Amino acid sequence: MFVLMNNKFKKIVVTSSLALFMASSAFAANYLSVTTDNANVRTGPGTKYPVAMELFEGYPLKVMKKEGEWYKISDYENDSGWIHESIVKDQDTVVVNAKNSLNMRSGPSQNSTIVADVERGVVLKKLSSEGQWTKVRHSSGTVGWIYSPLLWP
Repeated sequence: MFVLMNNKFKKIVVTSSLALFMASSAFAANYLSVTTDNANVRTGPGTKYPVAMELFEGYPLKVMKKEGEWYKISDYENDSGWIHESIVKDQDTVVVNAKNSLNMRSGPSQNSTIVADVERGVVLKKLSSEGQWTKVRHSSGTVGWIYSPLLWP
């Protein structure tokens, strides 16, 4: 079935669709990873603000908002601050957010062999996902699968 529209109506539909897409993108959670060790997170958006904490390479962060070249961020423990855009990139890491340690497995199943015990707070490189499982690599090179609800983000 063909729907015929005049050009004015097409423009309104396209413009409205684009605005809706942009609005949904703006409200979608955005995650970044730190690109260097000893990355300063500050109490405000600028170097004149005191350092609130230092983060290491790979640490994942949730973006709350952006002001100029600075991101307002929070981490898996809800600690927050401001970080400069030059020391973060699109997120490709996750952090273990279990109460204690958890099992990394050889496959995406609770029946798969345990390949490592991973402590809370350990950062891992995200490789892929399958269902509710995430394939990850530890800094030691160990690769395995972790049940996704135990990871952040």
